[in-house]
Amino acid sequence: MGHLGRQHARIHSDLAVEGLTQFVSVCDIDEVAAKAIATERNTAWTSEWRELIGKVDAVSLAVPTVSHCEIAGGLLEAGVHVLVEKPISRTLEEADQMIAAADKGGALLQIGHLERFNPALIALRPHVRKPVYFEIHRVGEFTARSLDIDVVLDLMIHDLDIVQWLVGEEIEVTELHAVGIPILTNKVDAANARLEFASGAVANITASRVGTEKIRKMRFFQPHDYVAIDYATRHASISSLAPPTAEGAWPGVKIHNLDVIDVEPLRAEIMSFVEAVQDGLPSPISGGDGRRALALALRVLDRIEEHTAKVQVGSVGASFR
Repeated sequence: MGHLGRQHARIHSDLAVEGLTQFVSVCDIDEVAAKAIATERNTAWTSEWRELIGKVDAVSLAVPTVSHCEIAGGLLEAGVHVLVEKPISRTLEEADQMIAAADKGGALLQIGHLERFNPALIALRPHVRKPVYFEIHRVGEFTARSLDIDVVLDLMIHDLDIVQWLVGEEIEVTELHAVGIPILTNKVDAANARLEFASGAVANITASRVGTEKIRKMRFFQPHDYVAIDYATRHASISSLAPPTAEGAWPGVKIHNLDVIDVEPLRAEIMSFVEAVQDGLPSPISGGDGRRALALALRVLDRIEEHTAKVQVGSVGASFR
């Protein structure tokens, strides 16, 4: 029942009120927090996640990444469907254990890559065709949350996942350069990565959790189009060349602001999970998707460590090596 867990509880409570699910319980090792949210959301509480087995069909798991494999693995193997917050785990080995547990228990594993459910990206996705160059900035003000992981696994992984998704998940990243530094913690707080894909697409991604303002923007070029998306304001547009007028004037630029259906991304994500469980559908964002994003993030951290050693600025304290 930390910051994000409370938001999951709010939405699960709303879904129960709407008659779409039954909200059985919240769980936190901090009994005070568990009791407070249980009272607020009119549900039961427990401080032991194992007590939920046999009582629930599915769970939202929003605990520190270090606990993902143990808890998700135990639930999945017992046949409980799990929506786990990103990143899927600390290591690829743990990700593989979670995927295997889901297979063994016949349970659905969904990874919480929330930006895939941003209304602006949902509106844009059908218009994406062979992106060539991405420029992405994700900057947040410093908070005391998610300090158990680097900014690459905390923030940049959103964009690593989105870029792979838009370029094509089967297309390999052939070249990767990255730099990152600790600023307010002993882990990487600001980082930049440049990715080159086998298709020729290039992505330049900057992430920082020590900014003075919140920025969540992606711009990219594809044949004949310039595309801009602002995740924070949920706005997306496509600019393209307008044909010349009948009078023979020079062609101009036509800007198409996309129609966006403004649904809260977390609710959309949770509903996709619930519907997949209820209807026996494939996971909207599978364990394999989460593993792929984690693998790329870990490659970024490896390049950061290599760059740090090269410029001799000291250890960046990468989280999970």
